[in-house]
Amino acid sequence: MEHLGFASSGAVLQYLKTAADYGLDARALIAQVGINSDLLDNKLKRISGESFQELLALLIEKTQDPCFGLKSSRYVQPGSYSVLGYMLMNCNGLQEALEKTPTYERLVGDMGTSQINRLADDNTEMRWICNYPNPKVRPHMIANVLGSWVNFARFLVDKPNGKPKAVYFEFPQPDATSLRQFQSMFNCPIYFNQSSSALIIDDHLLSLPMRQPDQQLLKTLENHADILMADINDKQPLPMQTKNVIRGLLLEGIPRKEMVSKRLGLTERTLQRKLQAFECSYQQLLDEVREEQAKELLIESELSIQDIAARLGFSEPRSFHRSFKNWTGMTPGEFRQAK
Repeated sequence: MEHLGFASSGAVLQYLKTAADYGLDARALIAQVGINSDLLDNKLKRISGESFQELLALLIEKTQDPCFGLKSSRYVQPGSYSVLGYMLMNCNGLQEALEKTPTYERLVGDMGTSQINRLADDNTEMRWICNYPNPKVRPHMIANVLGSWVNFARFLVDKPNGKPKAVYFEFPQPDATSLRQFQSMFNCPIYFNQSSSALIIDDHLLSLPMRQPDQQLLKTLENHADILMADINDKQPLPMQTKNVIRGLLLEGIPRKEMVSKRLGLTERTLQRKLQAFECSYQQLLDEVREEQAKELLIESELSIQDIAARLGFSEPRSFHRSFKNWTGMTPGEFRQAK
């Protein structure tokens, strides 16, 4: 099984609080997937990404609500983002908060990566790339993350009715009842079946000040966050870090080694040398991620083999068939039938 890193307790608790609204027992649910119950009481606790993905799949199955992920965004609070949440509260304004998020988001977990892109028309795109491959879990997690960003930003600048200019989701448009809930949450144009998931923000909103920023406290929190980040990076082997970055970027096409090494803060040559010390290569890790995601999509999704090939960056289905048979000894169709 692929390694999905970790998730902080704050991120998990958002979903468990929502599950309680459906009358579900949080302790029983986490025990069912093998998570220790001290997760509910220890704000510093972390769980594996695999356990988190399994828990989310269980919650989605139990609630049978296509808006479960979206609804969980209502429970966002500073602790949902670990130390990063309190850092953002003490930034001068949304602009500074936006810039700090990609640097420190691994304090929250390895669920995905953020990208900030300046657009030509005085707008900013805040994109989120989900690392979790389970196609049943991904839409809920993406809806949670984008909804949480909007709700937390409203809290930070004390604008309960604040809204982005537009929201883009990579998954299909939900049924009419669910769509109304999305529209009520974001209160702006929403586009589905897009190439990526993102908020489009009018740049004038980025100048809005926080409620009570404290730059001295921010500096203290940032120093603490730097120590935590160093610890996280030390505990995660470079091949795992590399695969997480590849997984996040794969949605946009085959990520170049140059792009991945930059995200890891390394030169291409240094990345290559360090991976050799682990007796692996960039191409090997890329192939592993594509194989893992191919298997997941063939088992869990109803996507056609052609669509899966395109999602994994293959220029044509024939190339995907050939690669998949090299990996598994079976064609994609045979693998899907066998499972």
